[in-house]
Amino acid sequence: MGQYPSGASFGMASLLALFLGAATPRAAAQASPDPPRTFKSVYGKLESVDPSLNGVVMRSDAGERLAWRFEKAVIAEAARFKPGDSMIVIYRQLSPNEKRVTALAFPGTASTAIYVNMTGARVVLRSGPAVSGACGQPTAGPVHESTIPSGGLAEVMEACWCCAPSGDTCTPGNESGLGRALLVQCFK
Repeated sequence: MGQYPSGASFGMASLLALFLGAATPRAAAQASPDPPRTFKSVYGKLESVDPSLNGVVMRSDAGERLAWRFEKAVIAEAARFKPGDSMIVIYRQLSPNEKRVTALAFPGTASTAIYVNMTGARVVLRSGPAVSGACGQPTAGPVHESTIPSGGLAEVMEACWCCAPSGDTCTPGNESGLGRALLVQCFK
């Protein structure tokens, strides 16, 4: 690991531990369970993108160094951002030690909320208002819906969003923000 700058070796070790099955947050390709999933987000700063390992390393606002693994297309997009850029990883908690990423967001990198479909398939992006400042409320409406082809993008003007595979639906439960978000996997 001598090719990495000082301080990066811990991140690369974390990334390698991730690939070897450690309980580090990761984007997984396993089947989803039927029980409701918990939405969570990690806020922090981009530390590095390693295309050779398909990994993104971030430093969370809590000071943790976290590694996330993505498909090559997502890594190529993430590599456009600079170390130190603000970053949010939005994921679903599937089990105590399994997380599945929905989106990798870079706040402040666009003047509107831009969502780029990196899932490899057509998806539906739904957006709507918050109710009493909260997203995901069943009484929120009206909901706007856009179909995004693979590699395409859409802009959201409302306070809340979600994405689902084409033909499915979802309740806008994630907060929108100015910047660019890479949609990694969409859920019903």
